[in-house]
Amino acid sequence: MSYYISPRFLDKVAVHITKNFLDLPGLKVPLILGIHGRKGEGKSFQCELVFEKMGVEVTHISGGELESPDAGDPARLIRLRYRETAELIKVRGKMCVLMINDLDAGAGRFDEGTQYTVNTQLVNATLMNIADNPTDVQLPGSYDPTPLHRVPIIVTGNDFSTLYAPLIRDGRMEKFYWEPDRDDKIGIVGGIFSEDGLSQREIEQLVDTFLNQSIDFFSALRSRIYDEQIRDFIYEVGVERVSRRVVNSLEGPPQFRKPNFNLSHLIEMGNAMVTEQQRVLTSQLVTEYNRGLYSRNLSQPTATPTQANQPVNNGGNGYHKSQSSNTHLTLETQAQIRELLAQGYKIGIEHVDERRFRTGSWQSCAVGQINGESDAISTLESCLAEYSGEYVRLVGVDPKNKRRVMETIIQRPNS
Repeated sequence: MSYYISPRFLDKVAVHITKNFLDLPGLKVPLILGIHGRKGEGKSFQCELVFEKMGVEVTHISGGELESPDAGDPARLIRLRYRETAELIKVRGKMCVLMINDLDAGAGRFDEGTQYTVNTQLVNATLMNIADNPTDVQLPGSYDPTPLHRVPIIVTGNDFSTLYAPLIRDGRMEKFYWEPDRDDKIGIVGGIFSEDGLSQREIEQLVDTFLNQSIDFFSALRSRIYDEQIRDFIYEVGVERVSRRVVNSLEGPPQFRKPNFNLSHLIEMGNAMVTEQQRVLTSQLVTEYNRGLYSRNLSQPTATPTQANQPVNNGGNGYHKSQSSNTHLTLETQAQIRELLAQGYKIGIEHVDERRFRTGSWQSCAVGQINGESDAISTLESCLAEYSGEYVRLVGVDPKNKRRVMETIIQRPNS
């Protein structure tokens, strides 16, 4: 399979890595490159393609490794992997990088329900310290005066506003928002289906049909095309015997003929996948099954990016709570607006004061005609400013079925 590397992505990552290996007098180079964007757009995979093209060796850390029952372990792990990578540069004589996938999932704070633990603090502080002193990274309990080789760090995530603000300031982290445009998508999807006989025009038509879907949608679509043959194989062998036939079978692995990759068939399967996505958005069974939890969450204040990045110590127990609010929309809210508009839903905005909130007496804001994402964002920010002392919620409405598909509170009164 021939893979496509976006020229923009290649340029950003290659420049960052190379710049960190050059001695540029009087120039302070950010050690960390933060690549963020929507889920499923291939951030990590594009990085791997760039590393392979440049001949760069990578040391990986997963966001899931940034929490531990033992305080200090994740911070120690980051320091250890950094030192190991610096040693690799010296031994191998080639470029090496440290890559942390899904940093916001391991070290970010999304709302009041997310615990801001001692490890979260230490991970943020450790990365800040390494960015400030990249050649002097010590392990706890030991000191080595020998300067280390500088190791560029690349981190990926969806929403970096959930991270501690001093960590992502420009002197420490250079940010790159990855959102593949139509040309990028055509190139990437063309690589995914390169062995399946689709013409360039068919690739373009497939991308245009599902232009608002992420890259992983097309990978999942190609995988789903094989479902029909696998289903036939299961019932041909027998459901009760398929395990013995597939695992440790003397007959060898089953062989499948090439599926039907006809464009109309791909679009049909893609529409079925989109339907399942919409069912997830519209069912919202959690509000029915967990009424107590839902109502409790509505009564709790929500953290904004400013709050999440300015924690206040709560008795020294490793947890924090936030205090202030502003009218700037979070990246999560902006993503919700984009998703609603992309699926043809209408945007509504409602407000209510604290007294009427208890009775659910919401009032609609006068939003006028919303023609796009920028209109929706500016209108929503205006409502937040106008009703700064009230609850404000974003509403998604399905104009065909005349029903609400989403309600989410995005502002609460200051307590």
